[in-house]
Amino acid sequence: MRFDYCVGNKATHGSTLQHTATHCNTLQHTAAHCNTLQHTATHCDTLHHMAAHCSTLQHTATHCNTLQHTAAHCSTLQHTATHCNTRQHTAAHCTTLQHTTTHCSTLQHTATHCNTLQHTATHGSTLQHTATHCNTLQHTATHCSCGEVWQYVEATS
Repeated sequence: MRFDYCVGNKATHGSTLQHTATHCNTLQHTAAHCNTLQHTATHCDTLHHMAAHCSTLQHTATHCNTLQHTAAHCSTLQHTATHCNTRQHTAAHCTTLQHTTTHCSTLQHTATHCNTLQHTATHGSTLQHTATHCNTLQHTATHCSCGEVWQYVEATS
């Protein structure tokens, strides 16, 4: 019976070993599966980190696009400001030219007036010269008349 016990025990022992081997295979398979899951989890963490990084890069790209748009807008505003400054300078120049034109017009009117006065003065000088000449002639005529009268008085006396 003892033999049977041993044989039976071996059979039971064999069955236990087989069960243990199956359990070890299951554990090994589970360990391999856990390793795969752990690798996948690490890969997922990496992908999650990359996704967060990509999100940051996308946000940065959007921010850059906004800044680029703003820079283009600033460039347009700067061009407009330069154009306005040019127009403002031109307007100031036009105001100066308008003032100068008014001044020139006044000077031209004054010059015309001076020419008229100069012509009048020349004419007046001629008249004055003529009047002086007339005075001289009148004085001479008076003198001549007196002389004739004087001669007439001497001749009759």
